[in-house]
Amino acid sequence: MAGGGGNMESGEPDFQIAPMIDVLLVMLIFFMTITSAQVLRVDKNIQLPVAPHALRKDNSRAEAIINVRWEPASRTAVFTFQDKPYASVAEFVPELRQVRESSSTQTQTGQNPSFRVVIRGDRELPALYVSQAMNAAAEAGVADISFSTANRE
Repeated sequence: MAGGGGNMESGEPDFQIAPMIDVLLVMLIFFMTITSAQVLRVDKNIQLPVAPHALRKDNSRAEAIINVRWEPASRTAVFTFQDKPYASVAEFVPELRQVRESSSTQTQTGQNPSFRVVIRGDRELPALYVSQAMNAAAEAGVADISFSTANRE
């Protein structure tokens, strides 16, 4: 009689590697998708300020990215959140609040200690617009804010 699970005499199942490889490939595809989606939210036109002694970021936490690009011709800032441009920060605060609330690990107080906002501001950007992005994060209930920089030119 053909048994499909191992040695019938010892009662121990045989180790099957094919299901483990399937699970491994699914996990690999999942993490590649998440990583590429996060990379797409980065505005390539922003020239980050240089901070040679900055620390590397902790990638274990959920985050939202606010890109603030400076348009020197029109002398205006363009805020980009979730791949959508906004003229002012007040326009994307509700969406940022929703992203924060949908993050997985919330505490009883409604704050998510593992959620942060990363502000990617252009190096020519006046500090006023970075302050506006910080205020938008505060209005959305985010207390942890980081700034993205380059470590060399």
